[in-house]
Formats: sequence, structure tokens, C-alpha cells
Amino acid sequence: MKHFLTAARLLALDLASTLVFLVLFLLTHNTALAVSLGIAFGVVQIGVQMVRGKRIDTMEWLSLFLVVAAGSATLLTHDPRFVLFKPSVIYAIVGVVMLKPGWLNRYLPEIAQKVVPDVAVKVGYAWAALMFISAAVNAIVALTCEITTWAVVMPIFGIVSKIVVFLGGFAALRLTARRRIRAMPETQREAVLALEGAPAPAAP
Repeated sequence: MKHFLTAARLLALDLASTLVFLVLFLLTHNTALAVSLGIAFGVVQIGVQMVRGKRIDTMEWLSLFLVVAAGSATLLTHDPRFVLFKPSVIYAIVGVVMLKPGWLNRYLPEIAQKVVPDVAVKVGYAWAALMFISAAVNAIVALTCEITTWAVVMPIFGIVSKIVVFLGGFAALRLTARRRIRAMPETQREAVLALEGAPAPAAP
């Protein structure tokens, strides 16, 4: 699960530093203070991992670079939208990673890998599409709306969209697997179900 966890951790780290900036900015309306502490938070996140002896992935270094670059641009221009635009870059990069065919297969149980690997590829593409859509939505909201609007729209969109894709992908995998297993000859069906010790589904 290395690549999946790396992508998830990257998004979490990016969200954390952005939220630190956002909360401080909304509370103090002090751009310099919010950006400075947001950058410091991003640096500390990497520093903690280094102290713990954990390997820092290339994507995490890139995230840190974007924190510093976006923060510096905000300080120079006094325009906080640079910080809010940063997640779009992260989403786009993760989307490119998720375009690799079959990346989702490794996170499925063995029975699903045997029965619906092609469906998992399509679900993986759906996740990649969501990342690109999220990047576009974030960019549009960050560049055209007030910070308070971004603070409301993006968390709601992020949570709801990911729940929809997760549930849709789960349903597609499960329903297709059940249909294919039912259509198998009995001996093959028993062999497949034996992978998880599951009882054979009743014939339609």
C-alpha cells in the first residue's frame, strides 16, 4: 500500500498546513503571521519525520517546496490566494500518479483481484478524475472567491466527492464480482470463494 498511503499522507500534510494558514488568517486577518506560521508548520512536519528516521518521499519534499513558494508569493504580493491555490498542484500530481493502470488492485482482497481486476482499473481512473476535478474546482474557487467562501466550499466538496467516489467504486466492484462469481461453473466458483472462505452465493 506504499503508493496509496504516500498519496493519502501527502494530501493530509498539505491540508494541515493550508488549514493552519486559513484558521490563523480568519482569526487575525494578519497575512504575514498566518503565512509565516503556515510555512513553519510545513517545515516542522518534515522535520519531525526526519528526527524519527522516516524516509521523506519526493512528493513530500515537493509539498514542502510548494508551502514555502506559495507562502513567499503571498508575503510578497499580500495576496493569500497563492496559498489557497497550492492544493490544486498537489491534487493534479496525485491525479497523475493515479493514472497508472491497476494501482487500486493492490488494495483489494485476493478474491477481488482475481475476479474484478478490470473494474478496479476503471475505479482507479475514477479516483484520478476526481483528483483533477478537485484541482480545477479548488483553483476556480481560490482565484474567484473570498477566503471565507473557499473555507466553506472546499471542505464540503472534498468530503462529499470522496465519499461518492468511494461508495460508487465499492458498489461497482462488489456487484460485478457477485455477478461474475454466480456465472462461474461450480468448481471454479468454489475455488474462487475458497480464497476468503466465503460461502457460495445462491444461484439466481
